[in-house]
Amino acid sequence: MSPIVILLLGMAVVLGAILVLRLNAFLALIGAALLVSLLAPGDATTRVARVAEAFGRTAGTIGIVIALAAIIGKAMMDSGAADTIVSAFLRLLGEKRGAAALAASGYILSIPVFFDTVFYLLIPLGRSMYRRTERHYLKYVMAIAAGAAATHVLVPPTPGPLAVAGTLGIDLGTMILVGMLVALPAAIAGLLYAGWIDRRMPIALRWDADGVPVMEGAPPRTLPAFVPSLAPILLPVLLISANTIVTAQTTGPGAPGAFWLALRPCAAILGNPNLALLLAAAIAIGVYARQRHPTREQMATMVEESLMSGGIIILITSAGGAFGAMLQAARIGPAIQGLFSEAGPGSGFAFLFLAFGVSSLMKIAQGSSTVAMITAAAMLSAMLPRAGVLPFHMVYIATAIAGGALVGDWMNDSGFWVIAKMSGLSEVETLKSWTVVAAIVGTTAFLVTLVLALVLPMA
Repeated sequence: MSPIVILLLGMAVVLGAILVLRLNAFLALIGAALLVSLLAPGDATTRVARVAEAFGRTAGTIGIVIALAAIIGKAMMDSGAADTIVSAFLRLLGEKRGAAALAASGYILSIPVFFDTVFYLLIPLGRSMYRRTERHYLKYVMAIAAGAAATHVLVPPTPGPLAVAGTLGIDLGTMILVGMLVALPAAIAGLLYAGWIDRRMPIALRWDADGVPVMEGAPPRTLPAFVPSLAPILLPVLLISANTIVTAQTTGPGAPGAFWLALRPCAAILGNPNLALLLAAAIAIGVYARQRHPTREQMATMVEESLMSGGIIILITSAGGAFGAMLQAARIGPAIQGLFSEAGPGSGFAFLFLAFGVSSLMKIAQGSSTVAMITAAAMLSAMLPRAGVLPFHMVYIATAIAGGALVGDWMNDSGFWVIAKMSGLSEVETLKSWTVVAAIVGTTAFLVTLVLALVLPMA
């Protein structure tokens, strides 16, 4: 059977299972992986077993990191560390720049904390700022969403970019550094549109309209200091990025210096994502214990709840990895590469548009940005030539996928309803504001990716 036909059948199974049968993405991706494996060439006796093997390889790559990131996010929320970070941005930028402060808070907090949770945390602050100013409510709401969405899809250890980096074989430090670089102008673009739409579609906070509750935030409580609050985010970013920099210095052209060679063993150990996230989780739990003085049962409950939220992400991500591996076994890569074979050396840029387009279609079709990224990365990994053949670093494929995962956010995404119901916006208002903001953030990320791939290819 033609590899292209196998690819189309696999895509049809994923979309049909999610959209028509309403199955969980894990079942859809595993089912598609099994079908593709059965149709792909190879020993008939191993066609089912190789799906499980590919699933295990992916889980071994990202499972520990996702679980630890879930613990960090939950501990930061429960300890008040997240509130401390938000308060610091508000003090730094002032009330007149409240929208920028909310966007910056969302940008930082969405690195370890899920998007929905960040919005839950910050929307009471948006309401509070509106009560003081009596204007710019929509701008505050969209600023929160734009900042959080940018790093949600671009910066690990959020599950989507973490899974894409693992699937495409990208160094995690490189993904963090480039992801943050791409996310910043994308978030700024979303913030600018938030101000524009707020002027043209001013919306007041509907105190009790349409059954929307007025949320006042948590009762006053003692918050941790800023440095320990930020440490669970900053520490793994620094350790993993430092390892990437040291590795580049010791493996690049020319003889490495003695200083870099001496640093390499230490950087490799401390910069391992599993250890870096473990240290960050220990700090986050320590801050939680110091602030809340939980009993052993409360501590266990906090960890278990966070692991339950991370567990489903691990399953979906690993299933996506299995799907991608089976597409590779079906020899999708050579078939797709043949379509670009006559376009010359610059044809590698066609893969950026393909990555953005596939991710956008998956996002529009099934709603979840994380599932769109995982599925698109699995498909692209089977199509792409190996690193070193493309005229740019593979990380730009990842950021193109991430940008596409924000385009077309509408009623089939849970995040759409979180924003609409928590902010009191109607469906039409949410489509005119949030759907456009998400598309602007995603498209800006893609355009920045194209520019960086041209001027800083890192190939």
